[in-house]
Amino acid sequence: MASNLTIRPFSPADQQAVSSLILEGLGEHFDTINPALNPDLDNIFASYVNPGFLFVVCETDRKLVGTGALIPEMAGTGRIVRVSVANSHRRQGIGRLITDYLINVAPEHGYNQLVVETNEDWFDAIRLYQQCGFIECDRRDGEVHMIKILSAVI
Repeated sequence: MASNLTIRPFSPADQQAVSSLILEGLGEHFDTINPALNPDLDNIFASYVNPGFLFVVCETDRKLVGTGALIPEMAGTGRIVRVSVANSHRRQGIGRLITDYLINVAPEHGYNQLVVETNEDWFDAIRLYQQCGFIECDRRDGEVHMIKILSAVI
């Protein structure tokens, strides 16, 4: 794992770096980038500032190397989105660190379960979520949907 890793909340000064990092990762996987399909990246602060939302960045040596977000899905359920790691820093545990961080803070945001979805051919993402305790609950339209129960409902 890279040294000196810090996870902190997104700030508006991160806008360009975060948008570029995520779009580059999507472009690598899909061989093309269509920003119109990602309107939340035009203004990340505005898109993720609402109650129950959390957008974090991961830095090493003051360089932004990863992102992740937690958003509401429904009462008691959050969704992890926008987990992305710079190509130069992959396979160093940064995606796992970000995902674990979001899992650990989810109860503070009122979530007792989390969901994620990814493309069925994005094997690294599927493996990451499985290693973080998510289990597959559905496959449809080329997507894998996974869930992780954080606590029992009383």
